[in-house]
Amino acid sequence: MKKLFGIMTAMLLILSVIPVIAVNTGTGIGIDITPEAFAPRIWMCDSRAVLEDCVEEGRVTNCATSLDERIENYAFEGEQIQWDVLVMDKNKIEQIQEVVGTIGSSQGEGNDIEVECRKIVAAAIPLSCNARIDEQPLTVWDSDVMAMYTCTFTVETPDSMYGEYFLTAEAIGADGLSATMDENEYWFLNPTVALKVDGDLTFSDVRPGSVSYSDTLLVGNDADEGSGVLLDMFISGTDFYDPSPSDAKCPTSNRLKLSQDARSQASLGANLASRVNVSTNDCNVDTANIIATFTGLSGVDNNDHLCYFATNGAYSTLTDGRADPEGYVPIVYSDEFTRDFYNDAEIIVEGGMAPSLSIGGGLYHHGNVLSPGAEQAITFKLGLPEPCIGDFSAGQIYFWGEAI
Repeated sequence: MKKLFGIMTAMLLILSVIPVIAVNTGTGIGIDITPEAFAPRIWMCDSRAVLEDCVEEGRVTNCATSLDERIENYAFEGEQIQWDVLVMDKNKIEQIQEVVGTIGSSQGEGNDIEVECRKIVAAAIPLSCNARIDEQPLTVWDSDVMAMYTCTFTVETPDSMYGEYFLTAEAIGADGLSATMDENEYWFLNPTVALKVDGDLTFSDVRPGSVSYSDTLLVGNDADEGSGVLLDMFISGTDFYDPSPSDAKCPTSNRLKLSQDARSQASLGANLASRVNVSTNDCNVDTANIIATFTGLSGVDNNDHLCYFATNGAYSTLTDGRADPEGYVPIVYSDEFTRDFYNDAEIIVEGGMAPSLSIGGGLYHHGNVLSPGAEQAITFKLGLPEPCIGDFSAGQIYFWGEAI
């Protein structure tokens, strides 16, 4: 028995060292996933506006309202161009470092940054954005990768902004990638607005109690070439005096009046109706043939002593409701531009008085709006009262051009 037990023990020891064979095995590899460095996308959406400044109001526009009268691509200090834009970055919207309005001499990214755009609340993609990536339209709002902004670009002074520039909105990512909206705009900022007057207003050796006519002057729009600046034209003036000590008198004092008192700023209103009365509003330099009570050139001080006739293309003052039978129009008093000028001091007014030239919702008079290089021809008529002595060379006739 002891021998048999020993043999069995040996067999068990041999079995215990035989290895167990497994039924499966496995191993692992590393992984490397790199998302695309997605360049930002930016689209202009359903809001674009050009806004009036708050310094000088237009004929129909005022502070911060839409500048509908501006039909050419020029803008002045304080005026604004505003866009709403949709911005997207598929990496994450926080990747957008800034959205800005830029200005430069060429289109595209990298121009000078002028204004930070303001993030606005949004919950949907406006259809007007026409947002798409290649052929894929974007229709579902995703705040993780999308945001809306309002960009308001304000024109600065001519010292920093003068000339022709491209304006646009640009989205700049933290990784240096950027994009502009497709709609780059081209503007002439702070163009020079100037008038050109060719000729002299001289009346020599005029006999008291008589009428004299000047040479024809040319008054033109001398704004920067290429600016497209349209000017609405006006005229005003002052009385005239002898600058040297003398025994001047014309006809009752040492003053030659420009016009009757009805042309003063105190008398003129903002309504067209203020020019209806013939006896007080038509030029009365020498209209004795139609106004029976006229005593005109014989000793009347409060009278129109200087009137003008103007032409531009098919239009002239001949049909102006303020004109005398020759087509000459009186001149209002002022040495500065006032809002009353829009109704009282236009150089050429259409027959019927009411303006009918529509420019961006504003009504203007045909023949009174000049483009760069265009001119109005103006002739003056002087009715010198009797008695009159002196050299009345101190005084001014002003021409004004208001950019539309």
